[in-house]
Amino acid sequence: MAEIATFAGNVIKLDGDSELERRVSLLMSQVGDRVRKARETKGISRRILSEKSGVSPRYLAQLEAGEGNISIGLLSRVAHALDHKIEWFVSAEDPWSSQSTSVAELYAAADRNTQELVLRVLGPKPDKARKAERICLIGLRGAGKSTLGKLAAAQLDVPFLELNKEIALYGGMPIDEILALYGQEGYRKLEAGSLDRVVENHDRMILAAAGGIVAEPETYKKLLSRFHTIWLKASPNEHMDRVRAQGDERPMAGNADAMDQLRSILTSREALYAKSDLQLDTSGVAVETSVEQLVALIKTSGIFD
Repeated sequence: MAEIATFAGNVIKLDGDSELERRVSLLMSQVGDRVRKARETKGISRRILSEKSGVSPRYLAQLEAGEGNISIGLLSRVAHALDHKIEWFVSAEDPWSSQSTSVAELYAAADRNTQELVLRVLGPKPDKARKAERICLIGLRGAGKSTLGKLAAAQLDVPFLELNKEIALYGGMPIDEILALYGQEGYRKLEAGSLDRVVENHDRMILAAAGGIVAEPETYKKLLSRFHTIWLKASPNEHMDRVRAQGDERPMAGNADAMDQLRSILTSREALYAKSDLQLDTSGVAVETSVEQLVALIKTSGIFD
């Protein structure tokens, strides 16, 4: 059984493998319950469902008991036979009691004028309103987010924050200890919570985020929607040189493939970083010049009125 700890208001499982197994088991149980409920609601037996879907009665019995590790293809057959969407079986919300599902069905059945009215009322605010005057610098470690962000904030007379420092403050211990004690999952939960706190407390500021924030889809989606994002770019060699110039030898210590790994990470994240609103390449540029370019980019963009 996974060990559980309460940390910064969050329940965190310390055994990652056990937690993953538990989640898979809960998902299979949910799928089984919803398939059975859909079948019973339609008043058909497993035998009839088997004939319509091409899935054996024995397999269906295992599925409804939450014991069958059904493939996407077979579950799609079952969903089609029940005249249901496959996502209804796996979504977090129960399609039979979810208000959002009911609202979606009402919207689909409404006339065009009603739909347009609903969109105007419930539609998202313009980017400018949702993002306020918040800027977040993203990019790999060594891109200059902290250095340039602090200097640019001073010139623009706005607060400057580093998300990792906010996470440490929120968690009550240094980042290294958070990672050692609670792992990446605990760190990511604190990262999401800290980002919410920054949004709640600041409408005008510059934030520097850790390079890996793009790896957590929901957190990154929130970041992109609530901040004007600027990707600070640099070459892999420059990333590594800057980190080492700061006295941090960890990237290279005992790892002959560190540079190849850095290039691989940069390549894998480029498409995510490219979702940013603005970009600034700091490769081969002195700090003073990069700050001037960053401040000019911010002023030109009209983020700060």
